[in-house]
Amino acid sequence: MLNNVLHDPEREDIHFSLYVPESYDSSQPVPLYVALPGWEGLYFQDVGADLKWETMPFAAREYDPDMIIASAQLNDWGMTSAQDAVALTEYLMSAYSIDPNRVYLSGYSGGGETGSLVMELRPELYAAYLMMASQWDGGLEPLAEARTPVYMIIGEDDSYYGSESLKNAYAELHTLYETKGLSDAEIDDILVLNVKDADWFKERGISDQHGGGMAFPEEPGLLEWFFSKTKKG
Repeated sequence: MLNNVLHDPEREDIHFSLYVPESYDSSQPVPLYVALPGWEGLYFQDVGADLKWETMPFAAREYDPDMIIASAQLNDWGMTSAQDAVALTEYLMSAYSIDPNRVYLSGYSGGGETGSLVMELRPELYAAYLMMASQWDGGLEPLAEARTPVYMIIGEDDSYYGSESLKNAYAELHTLYETKGLSDAEIDDILVLNVKDADWFKERGISDQHGGGMAFPEEPGLLEWFFSKTKKG
């Protein structure tokens, strides 16, 4: 369903595409996945532009046909959109029978920046966050306190962001977890940095490492890692 609109009295209208499977039964809680697209999928680009470019919502539907999936068409990649993403997630959790321990968030490119801000605002709301071809803008301490699993994937020479931002965020978050007493095995279970070299893209006939991030859902084990996470406690 294209161009759903959440009329939030405290915010501007929030536009989103929504997939509710035919099998949905409100008596059985199901997972919820919210995707934050990049610049090409923002609302000003046209209704449904997110689904013309983004691959994760479709990959998620194939992975778990019972999952409710929302693709948000927000207005920017900053704090306002991060707050909108949280508001949309909370609305969907109230409107449908959602398993609160299986709520997932991903962000691609500019949407990844937004998602990193969500991880500063409300990391405890989500079972896991998947960040693709982006840079980290949010504060890390709230995320470290919540211990929300994060998977970061990017090209070594991403043509828009490079890979240093995610490498730095990974290193800083790893250090935060070490200071909190987590072992390397415990950290590896909730924090992954996957940097793809030029050969990975070349093998797939991809010339641009940033746009080539649309192929990341094909990475073996990525969807399994992401959607297997559940909130603890």
